Amino acid sequence: MPINITMPALSPTMEEGNLAKWLVKEGDSVSAGDVIAEIETDKATMEVEAVDEGTVAKILVDAGTENVKVNAVIAVLAEEGEDVAEAAKGAGETAPAPSADKKEEKPAEEKPAPAQAEAASPAPAPSSPAPAGAPARQDGNRVFSSPLARRIAGEAGLDIAAISGSGPHGRVVKRDVEAAIADGTGKAAASSAGAAGDAPRAAAAPVMSSDQVLQLFEEGSYELVKHDNMRKTIAKRLTEAKQTIPHFYVSVDCELDGLLKLRGELNKAAPVVNEKPAYKLSVNDMIIKALALALRDVPEANVSWTDENMVLHKHADVGVAVSIPGGLITPIVRKAELKTLSAISNEMKDMGARARERKLKPEEYQGGTTAVSNMGMMGVKDFSAVVNPPHATILAVGAGEQRPVVRDGSVQVATMMTATLSTDHRCVDGALGAQLLAAFKSYIENPMGMLV
Repeated sequence: MPINITMPALSPTMEEGNLAKWLVKEGDSVSAGDVIAEIETDKATMEVEAVDEGTVAKILVDAGTENVKVNAVIAVLAEEGEDVAEAAKGAGETAPAPSADKKEEKPAEEKPAPAQAEAASPAPAPSSPAPAGAPARQDGNRVFSSPLARRIAGEAGLDIAAISGSGPHGRVVKRDVEAAIADGTGKAAASSAGAAGDAPRAAAAPVMSSDQVLQLFEEGSYELVKHDNMRKTIAKRLTEAKQTIPHFYVSVDCELDGLLKLRGELNKAAPVVNEKPAYKLSVNDMIIKALALALRDVPEANVSWTDENMVLHKHADVGVAVSIPGGLITPIVRKAELKTLSAISNEMKDMGARARERKLKPEEYQGGTTAVSNMGMMGVKDFSAVVNPPHATILAVGAGEQRPVVRDGSVQVATMMTATLSTDHRCVDGALGAQLLAAFKSYIENPMGMLV
């Protein structure tokens, strides 16, 4: 019998992803372990391997489709000896329905727009007649359509049932909705929704809608750049963080001259391997180590908040904010308090490079117990970062710069750096945050302590 290939969950929290590319086509033979597709999540691009062998009978989700739900059927394999045409024939009638129905019956995060609700509902069609050319409902209740097509139709106020589908078995896909928008057809949903249906949507909107914003600017004076999954996730998580976490901030100035001197000596002493130094330490590498050791020394601050328990971590897993095109990601140095500076340095260089290529594995950027955000290389003197749960702290690091300091009654010049610790005040209060920051400052100003 046909084998369904479903959208995989590439992490415990993944709910949907973009099907970026198919590496096989209909009629190709595949074996278990063959890479068949590339999936884009909010943070990385992952390869999908076949778990069975057979022939690709039907591809149900086109390359480039966005917001494909986890466990949705994306393709069908015909087993060895099975008739490929027969396997493909029944694929479009039954394969995509389970994931779509499940989502539409019980939305996870947001209420569907009126047009989406009408397309998904098993209730009879609206009393107003559908425009000519509307496709017949394949099961008497609804039209098959992709999640992306339904979302675009809802945003444009179109009735998905009034749009002719060009996908497999008449499935409405993105290009069909875009064509309907361009032609000005399929407007039934806007009138059938009625004023009563529009009110709840307006009341639920916490910010200005796209249309409201665009009305404020002259047409042609802007261009629209669609949000990708990474930007959506950043917006969602950090909005939740600022709304739910009571932030508290503690700042301290650290003298860097001793650390810079030690860094230079260590880099100069690095052994040569394959005509290259075995390591090249950065100031950020030493900041990661100093924060990890500070959390080891002040374990009460190495925590995560939950409604029922305080999660006390046994190791300092330090996330490091890395800027990448379209957003940022935080690869995590696990058990950083136990690693040497050279190990931290080489690990960060490897993960930083793969982060910019969106090739990190989920376990390399999910979790962690704290984070470092360093904007010193951009010339920023000081700033405050947003705590990203499950972390209870994040350290914002500014630039090292020469400043006047007073020593023994005389003014001298020293290289100083401002570090600001943001804390979740539910579990790390001001005094505890100050204690953690004092421990960090001690390691930065006495860096030999990081080597023993």
